[in-house]
Amino acid sequence: MITDIKRLSGLQKVAILFNILGEGLSITLLKELTKTDIRKVRSVARDMDSVSFKVKKHVIEQFYYSFVSEKFQSEEGAEDAPKKPFAFLVDLTDEQLISMVLPEDTRVKAIVMAQVDAEKRTKVLERLDPEEKGRVLIEMGTLDEVPLEAVVSIASDLQEKSHFLPKTVDFSRGGGKDVADILGGMDPEDESKYLEAISRDAPALAEEIKKYHLKWDDIFEFFPDNLIRDLMNSVELDLIAMSMKGMDEEAVTRVKNNLPQKKQAMYEPVEGAVSKREVDNARKGIIQAAKQMEKDGAFKLEDFIGGGEMVE
Repeated sequence: MITDIKRLSGLQKVAILFNILGEGLSITLLKELTKTDIRKVRSVARDMDSVSFKVKKHVIEQFYYSFVSEKFQSEEGAEDAPKKPFAFLVDLTDEQLISMVLPEDTRVKAIVMAQVDAEKRTKVLERLDPEEKGRVLIEMGTLDEVPLEAVVSIASDLQEKSHFLPKTVDFSRGGGKDVADILGGMDPEDESKYLEAISRDAPALAEEIKKYHLKWDDIFEFFPDNLIRDLMNSVELDLIAMSMKGMDEEAVTRVKNNLPQKKQAMYEPVEGAVSKREVDNARKGIIQAAKQMEKDGAFKLEDFIGGGEMVE
């Protein structure tokens, strides 16, 4: 029994095709065969041993891919420029690429991974379980064994599927930044409570949140004088005075010293009892001003929160 397709000659493969499809259909598909070729194929077919199912399957696939390749080339025209069957992948977003590739078998995944840049490749591989990822990497190392016709066929099939992918939509996948924004809208007690819970139950997320989450005390712990000066000059004096209610004298003095002389002379501390909500709202107003400064490029919070004090 013939079990190794690599040992077959071209005539033997055609003979196997004749046996599977019948002589009439095979001749129709292989239009380039001459009468002499057909006689040779008949002779080879008579003398051949039985053929395993695996070899028959490989033969059928090879001829199928060659037919598809010819169709692809005729549709693309006869330009001299090299064909780029996977060019359509460039226009896909990361989400669309992942959506298209994940349902495919290992070989198709490997072929697509070989066509895209390293960044897209990493994003797709991250969505695979470890076992499948290993299989894809091994397959990528043996793609030179895949017939060109098969690659062209896969590209054509994927391009057709790409037309039915959902259109890209802007949406958030959450993460540390979004959680930091939510925490920033809470009152200080709830903010501290949830931060403590996150730090206990999800330390990695807590570290990510720190890159984006600015607390009132962080301003005095991390901000250098020049940044405090710019921040306090961007808000109303009344807001500053209310926010400083209950702060220690050192913090109050530092803020006042970083105000312009005219504002220093006008600064009056808030006397008497005020509600905690008023003070919290004033501090949140200054925190929002700091976040706007970051958005405008004055500094990057993640450069120094949790990483030491900034220097001027």
